[in-house]
Amino acid sequence: MIALRRVRYTYPESGRPALDDVDLSLPAGSFTLAVGPSGCGKSTLLRTLNGLVPHFYGGAFAGRVSVAGIDPVALTPRRVGRHVGFVFQDPEAQFVVNTVEDEVAFGMENFGVAPVEMRRRMADILPRLGLERLRARRVDSLSGGERQRVAIASVLALQPSVLVLDEPTSQLDPDGAAAVLSLIDDIHASFGLTVVLAEHRVERVVGTADLVLTVDAGQVAVGAPRVLLAHHKLAPPVTRLAAALGWDPAPLTVEEAHVFTRSADCPSSPAPFPHMEGKGRNLSLPSPLDGRGVGGEGAERGDMLLEMRGVAHDYGGAAALRDVDLTVRAGEVVALMGPNGAGKTTLLKLAIGLLRSRTGEVRVLGQPVRGGETADLAQRVGYVPQNPSALLFADTVRGEVAFTRKTHRLPMDDGILDALGLRPLADAYPRDLSVGERQRTALAAVLAADPALLLLDEPTRGLDSVQKAALASLLREQAAAGRGMLLTTHDVELAAACADRVVILESGRVTEAGDTAAVMARAPAFASQIARLFPGRGWLTPEDVLVSRDALCR
Repeated sequence: MIALRRVRYTYPESGRPALDDVDLSLPAGSFTLAVGPSGCGKSTLLRTLNGLVPHFYGGAFAGRVSVAGIDPVALTPRRVGRHVGFVFQDPEAQFVVNTVEDEVAFGMENFGVAPVEMRRRMADILPRLGLERLRARRVDSLSGGERQRVAIASVLALQPSVLVLDEPTSQLDPDGAAAVLSLIDDIHASFGLTVVLAEHRVERVVGTADLVLTVDAGQVAVGAPRVLLAHHKLAPPVTRLAAALGWDPAPLTVEEAHVFTRSADCPSSPAPFPHMEGKGRNLSLPSPLDGRGVGGEGAERGDMLLEMRGVAHDYGGAAALRDVDLTVRAGEVVALMGPNGAGKTTLLKLAIGLLRSRTGEVRVLGQPVRGGETADLAQRVGYVPQNPSALLFADTVRGEVAFTRKTHRLPMDDGILDALGLRPLADAYPRDLSVGERQRTALAAVLAADPALLLLDEPTRGLDSVQKAALASLLREQAAAGRGMLLTTHDVELAAACADRVVILESGRVTEAGDTAAVMARAPAFASQIARLFPGRGWLTPEDVLVSRDALCR
């Protein structure tokens, strides 16, 4: 179904190939999970399958591609689109019209699908993706996760023979992600659809995939999931734990790992595993700060940085938040979790003054937000939105950091580039980077201002597990320095790695709040793999298990 022969591709003005002499064969009806570090070439590889590479991006292309018996390079993406459905990493990039219903219908209209058949397909797809109640809503009024489901629906409605998805669950809550993946798996099984899906949260998909395709520095390898992931640095948490404890065969899911848990405390021959150095969640990186003190004001651990009491907000009469209480103190990381559309992003916007609460009070660093200027708040509060591109405007990554430092009358310091792994990209144009690289660039630009309070909206979007571990370490280090952080996330593994407390929002209300381990024990849908593997033990990450095991076995 899919074959690449000696494919080599270099983007315009790039000094190195994004794909380098790639040979690849995927059989018809297969479900392939593509994994690899952020910026390794996964998205580029996927874009060769519908002709966007090289037709849309230009550059130098060599080799041969065959998908469903056609050549995407010889044809145009428009002619390939009926056979190869493509869901982008950034769903906004493929929206054309205003409402959900019109967006899902748009592709079918362009390919001449009869109205009766269009209605039948929409009646099937919209409820299965949880979009029936949203069909009349404007796309720009939806949450990030809801937009992602609309993008998937618009592609599935065309009934392609090959479905290519670039991180389709990156903005979905755990239940929403499970529903989308279940739908894709059902379509794959029922109709023999060939699926290629790139995903950084490998644990969500690996139990479904027939094959794993690893991409690194433009090189690819294809094989059975258990073979390629057993010792891979991007393996799921339970698989990394299994390698460290010598479990064989290596489990890929929590269900497979349960047979080994009785021997987890004192294994006979524990083995080292890359990227698991350190002691539990107390990992750290060198501080990128210049020693002035957090926020330039020397905030001390325990100081109240954000306080919300009885906060409510409406959109056009519909309640987005209702009677919300929430606090963030200096020195702690608070993870805000919950279903898509629960009000998490709205809450962050209230904290930075982009929205005003209808009732209650929001106080930042002891001062009420109501009546203040957002520009004044931005001097003390750093905010990284869900779409990092909204913050990027400079010609280089270093230029983004330099602008922030200059604006706040601070000397230039490249330390933040090192802390976020951006030094090799310092001279790159930010908008040419991958989503994960742009996410880190936006975070660097905001963190360079040395804010006392940091607000992060889905900060791991586009980040691989190694970069995610580095981000968790950075957040812990920043908390140790006295900074307070509130982050919205669907990434339960990030919350497990760095959050002191978890607050769960559902339908605009706080339904759970407390210590991370306690909340994950009460809300399994928002629990990490290790928390589900060892319920009631208080272990959240592989590192927690290893450190506790060492203590138990001494």
